Amino acid sequence: MSTSVPLGLALGFALDLAFGDPRRWHPVAGFGSGALALERVTYRDHRLAGAVHEAVAVGAVVGPGRVLGRGGLPVVAVATWTVLGGTSLARTGRRMADALESGDIERARALLPSLCGRDPAHLDADGLARAALESIAENTSDATVAPLFWGAVAGVPGLLGYRAVNTLDAMIGYRNARYRRFGWAAARVDDLANLVPARLTGALTVALAPLLGGSAAGALAAWRRDAGAHPSPNAGVVEASAAGALGIRLGGPTRYAHGTELRPVLGRGRDPRVADLRRAVRLSELVQLGAVVVAVAAAVARKRR
Repeated sequence: MSTSVPLGLALGFALDLAFGDPRRWHPVAGFGSGALALERVTYRDHRLAGAVHEAVAVGAVVGPGRVLGRGGLPVVAVATWTVLGGTSLARTGRRMADALESGDIERARALLPSLCGRDPAHLDADGLARAALESIAENTSDATVAPLFWGAVAGVPGLLGYRAVNTLDAMIGYRNARYRRFGWAAARVDDLANLVPARLTGALTVALAPLLGGSAAGALAAWRRDAGAHPSPNAGVVEASAAGALGIRLGGPTRYAHGTELRPVLGRGRDPRVADLRRAVRLSELVQLGAVVVAVAAAVARKRR
């Protein structure tokens, strides 16, 4: 591994800070369109078909990623920029906070689907803030920490492969009638891909919480006490640690398009308010910055070995 990987990760992160997601011709959107076309061919209502779909779709980007990775620093930087979404996540969170603070509930409801798949129609200001806050906590890991981790581990194939895995989970990793079996492999592979990044996100949350007046002890306690109750082995870690850091309580009844789920309570503070959303965005940005420092250091250490 040459210096192109650590430098490329840092430059790609800087590009995301400066520009956010590419506005047109986003490669991730192109991958999603391709995966949807593939699904028309591979779909069967059983797990084996879903596993084949996962292998073909992910392999279609990891293979070319191995070739592209030989292009050095510019390719690593562009690939990193392409797969990161942390700046757009923070910007959307701030727009949501602006709308809620100005009393524009309808605008806030219109913004929520860009953060998560919940039904905003029956949510009030605090409910919208909680939904956005939980999504920002979870997606800090998915949008920034995890791709940087896999970039440090495997370069361009790691960056592109992780984004493919995470995108497929968002597309078919559901427990509804169509995808309960076909999407099983996508959901399980995504769980595995995020095991280490989610815990790195939790550790960074604990370490960095005091920088915005949060509680490191509260973050660690909520993680240890509450994360295991969450149905996701990874979302529980990042949401619980964020709740403990901010001194709030997350979870409870959660409305999705397919119905309402009763999520476990994470944290022992008060219910989240609109003002907490801005604090969550700042925490997310601190964790993202910590993640790029860790990823670059890990890539340098791996190069030396």
